Amino acid sequence: MRFLSLTVLGLLFLSSCSKDETVSNGDSVTDAKQKMRDFVIGISQYSKGINPKFNIIPQNGIELVSSTGESSGAPDTAYLNAIDGNGQEDLFYGYDNDNQETPATTVNYLKSFLAISKNAGKKILVTDYCSTPSKMTTSYADNHAAGYVSFAASQRELNTIPNVPSTIYQENNAVVSAMEQVKNFLYLINPDNFTTKTAFINAITATNYDLLIMDLYFHDGSEFTATEIDQLKNKANGGKRLVISYLSIGEAENYRYYWQPSWKPNNPTWIDAENPDWPGNYKVKYWTPEWQTIIYGNENSYLKKIINAHFDGAYLDIIDAFEFYE
Repeated sequence: MRFLSLTVLGLLFLSSCSKDETVSNGDSVTDAKQKMRDFVIGISQYSKGINPKFNIIPQNGIELVSSTGESSGAPDTAYLNAIDGNGQEDLFYGYDNDNQETPATTVNYLKSFLAISKNAGKKILVTDYCSTPSKMTTSYADNHAAGYVSFAASQRELNTIPNVPSTIYQENNAVVSAMEQVKNFLYLINPDNFTTKTAFINAITATNYDLLIMDLYFHDGSEFTATEIDQLKNKANGGKRLVISYLSIGEAENYRYYWQPSWKPNNPTWIDAENPDWPGNYKVKYWTPEWQTIIYGNENSYLKKIINAHFDGAYLDIIDAFEFYE
């Protein structure tokens, strides 16, 4: 979510590498793709060990579903077994510019990997960035035809509940308790347009989305409590929804609770360059124990806070950070 999720398509093809290839990054040598797979698998094992129904959904970096990082490669079974779906941004709209069709070559490239995940029984959640009503309608129709569940986001900041179309695509009054039941979703991780948590909760519970992707924290820095997350699971029509927490694992964010005032690139050594498109977000050597301990595996970890707050899963972002290290 923090930047256009993929590099130029030609560079993607050039950067695809097998598990035998390595990259150098100063003080270590690592297979960037496999290190990210291992990170996600560890997150999954930890969270499902606490709650077997907890959902793990990586966003972007779809090449990881292939053992070679290429669409012709065999499915990476260990990785696919660890996840419950894949999120993909910009599939039909927004790859080069918001509200602009994604080039057909890019669509086909991404779909070739999404097919590996879908064929493995995983839910595909697509976020297209388009604001023209006709394009939003087309986005929903194209994704549905491909067998994906989608959200047409009118703002890349993901800070609004769209009023187009006037009804939720594939709206239903079902009790949704598992990913395979999800027919639509709302991606709203920036609550700045809501003055209070109560206003946010009231706005969400007035909708009938099957799944909500949101942040653990409100814009005032306070965590949503388990009681508040339980409230958000209620749809207006009497059904139930899943509530999933956003979690960036490929970048460190200087507005999060874990950030230390002295931190900057190379201090500590696992923090790398600032993302020029999203100030305050820094690439991290995500395979380092220090970073992974922040994310999961202990009572003080970010993931444990998400689990304690009664979220139904985690939406893992900046999975495609491996591109930076290739």
